[in-house]
Amino acid sequence: MKKILALLVVLGVFLSCNTNVKATVQMDWVIIGDAGNLADDNGYGSVDRAYQISKYELTATQYAEFLNAVAVTDMYGLYNPDMWTSEYGCKIQKSGSPGSYSYSVASDYAKRPVNYVSFWDACRFANWLHNGQGDGDTEIGAYTLTTDGISNNTVTRNPDALVFIPTEDEWYKAAYYKGGGTNTGYWDYPTGTDSLPSNELIDPDPGNNANFYQDGYTIGSPYWRSEVGKFEDSASPYGTFDQGGNVWEWNETITDLPYRGIRGGAFNYVGNLQASSRYSTDPTFELDNFGFRVAQVPEPCTIILLALGGLALRKKQYSFRREVK
Repeated sequence: MKKILALLVVLGVFLSCNTNVKATVQMDWVIIGDAGNLADDNGYGSVDRAYQISKYELTATQYAEFLNAVAVTDMYGLYNPDMWTSEYGCKIQKSGSPGSYSYSVASDYAKRPVNYVSFWDACRFANWLHNGQGDGDTEIGAYTLTTDGISNNTVTRNPDALVFIPTEDEWYKAAYYKGGGTNTGYWDYPTGTDSLPSNELIDPDPGNNANFYQDGYTIGSPYWRSEVGKFEDSASPYGTFDQGGNVWEWNETITDLPYRGIRGGAFNYVGNLQASSRYSTDPTFELDNFGFRVAQVPEPCTIILLALGGLALRKKQYSFRREVK
């Protein structure tokens, strides 16, 4: 009887939750709990609170919906013509004239990651989500974007940010960490293993695979990048996909000015999927192998459910795969 009552309480909490974002772009989120975990031997991955991160890299379809909502004039240069004209582009096409631009995606590229996006493009997308999508502002919200701030690379996340670009630690934890139960610790690769993934796109996916260059491309011309989540049995321990390979992903951590972090490797790179591979670059760069994913503050119900789950877990004893130093 007590178990039934507890379940009803949890269900009541879950059903009473309301999302803050009025969605037109649909996002799939993964809960990253286990707040307060320690960093690994590389010094990364410690996050002091629960959060959610997008399950997949942002797709061409999602970015095109964003462009159609806010870039009818495209005064901030959110669209890069290489998206359409380049052999490696994500095939978003711009039509019309200033004030009435519209954007469409070639059907074979709809579920592949967007590319040719800068860090500032990613920030504006996060602001738009923070502000409820639709005609939401791209210049304030999670980040306050000013000309001076962007040129000097001094923009940081606002304290009340709801949706944002993950920090390096937030990105890293979602990719490489396993917490909250058995086999707690860090892995070398974002497929939950210490073994280099293969780069074979096989159906069904045998696991521990990613899209990167290894004795040849995983996918050659014209697509180059796989559809997000296509390696269905190669998720991270938390359940994210493609944090290794496909496209490099921006994180908001400032390294040596004016650089911002990128992680995860890409379809045309050998390796760089492992936790020890840390890179950064100019936040204005828009390249064929640059994309991103976003993170968000969890809904209140998620926080409560995580707390309830934590209470249950503390009643059990678990074995550990390796100690977090």
